[in-house]
Amino acid sequence: MAKQDFYATLGVAREADGDALKKAYRKLAMQYHPDRNPGDASAEAKFKEANEAYDILKDEQKRAAYDRFGHAAFENGGPGAGGGQGFDGGGLGDIFDQMFSQFGGGQRRGPRTGNDIRAQVDIEMIDAFNGTKVPLRVPTRVACEACTGTGSENKDQTATTCAGCNGAGKVRAQQGFFLVERTCPTCGGSGRTIRNPCKICRGAGTVQRERSLNVAIPAGVDDGTRIRMTGEGEAGGPGSVPGDLYVHIGIKPHPIFQRDGNNIFCRVPLRMSQAALGADIDVPSIDGSKSRVKIPAGTQTGEQLRLRGKGFSVLRSPQRGDMFIQVVVETPQHLTKKQRELLEEFEKEAVGHKKGSPDSEGFFAKVRDFFDSSGRA
Repeated sequence: MAKQDFYATLGVAREADGDALKKAYRKLAMQYHPDRNPGDASAEAKFKEANEAYDILKDEQKRAAYDRFGHAAFENGGPGAGGGQGFDGGGLGDIFDQMFSQFGGGQRRGPRTGNDIRAQVDIEMIDAFNGTKVPLRVPTRVACEACTGTGSENKDQTATTCAGCNGAGKVRAQQGFFLVERTCPTCGGSGRTIRNPCKICRGAGTVQRERSLNVAIPAGVDDGTRIRMTGEGEAGGPGSVPGDLYVHIGIKPHPIFQRDGNNIFCRVPLRMSQAALGADIDVPSIDGSKSRVKIPAGTQTGEQLRLRGKGFSVLRSPQRGDMFIQVVVETPQHLTKKQRELLEEFEKEAVGHKKGSPDSEGFFAKVRDFFDSSGRA
């Protein structure tokens, strides 16, 4: 089968410069890499085609030969063959670091970092409204006190660069078509070796301990908020910086208030007489104050009254959400004799008074229409 034009393989114009070639190749390599397409022979073939095309076109001499002679330049001892295969895998070095980092095996840039830690803190809703500080005990790895984190029995002796990986922590090996990175067996990935390891930490530079610290929780945090505490994670051993601590916030349910974003909902029961006649009532606010609320006459169950600016704190802002009073009209129970007599008298007056119960009258009117249309008595 005839090979596809290398420029078409990468999807670039023939006058494309080196940056355009590299960008196009990187996109294809990431898309068709075998690690992302396990068992897909078609993707593997496209990955190899892209590699071969980029290896030729990124080299000025090979590209010039290809532009003049096409694929024949690298076949059967052609002018660009160089006595070997047209693709030798050597052109991948400049972008493999980026690709390996995408798949979790790349070499770190800059100083090595200790592991991050995750912790859970559950607080009251009032504390989430006001903000608070919470003590936290975290099991973690800290710098060894015996060797001050150097990992060496002799504090004056520092770790030396590992000769096996030259300090990279990883070694590469060519396996057929692919370059494979593995953790250095000499240093275990640290990039450093210690001649006389500390007896306490055995050269790791860290030991397991439980740390105590205070977590500052700002006002307005919501359930599920994550707070990052830089450098409060695990110590990483000699030559590294500590990881980070991620504190996940949980907010306990409140017996009176329910939260929805920056708004607060409060369920307020009313006596039947209060809802019918209207009333002035006091309701609590999340900040500990009271708010006077006027209940209009004829208020129904499910109606909401809005109190602006009485809701939850807005994170990193002086503003507050709103508070909504959710009205629930209660049916009286355990009536006294007089209460029953009064309600019976009220019921007699209510019969036929259509304006007094518009929802009820409207519902039963629809019921009558339903039976009439179905021909049922």
